[in-house]
Amino acid sequence: MSDKQIISWDEYFMGLAHLSAKRSKDPNTQVGAVIVNEEKRVVGIGYNGMPYGCDDKVFPWARVGDTYNTKYAYVVHAELNAILNSIQKLSGCTIYVSLFPCNECAKAIIQSGIKHIVYESDKYCGTETNLASKRMLKAAGIDWKQLETTVDVHVEVVRNPELPEE
Repeated sequence: MSDKQIISWDEYFMGLAHLSAKRSKDPNTQVGAVIVNEEKRVVGIGYNGMPYGCDDKVFPWARVGDTYNTKYAYVVHAELNAILNSIQKLSGCTIYVSLFPCNECAKAIIQSGIKHIVYESDKYCGTETNLASKRMLKAAGIDWKQLETTVDVHVEVVRNPELPEE
């Protein structure tokens, strides 16, 4: 196997973030996050979605309208879900996220002890909340880098051929 066929650790963990994002029911933006410790072990994973117990068929997914009737009041972001789903203290960890963290997620990242952010897209770059996020992260000594590549994850779910016909 040549080195060209072997993906980097960054690409591997970003691929896991994208795979996790495929669980999101958000019709517009699917975001995934993976937290990795210094030994390159996954210690947290999450995607953007409704909180436990809040039926995603009942709560709104709209992007426009009053706050009460849009997703923004309800959705838990991928980064926060990954932090809440973590299995260890996160001091010194790296978070891989498909979209640069918003200002609210930046607060959670800082408070959790995560020290590195690897992301793919910064589509909100230059907005006030994006600038606030970067201001806080910089003040807290957290570094971030944008991947030079993007990772496409294609999943095809097919019936297991080893199972008997129904």
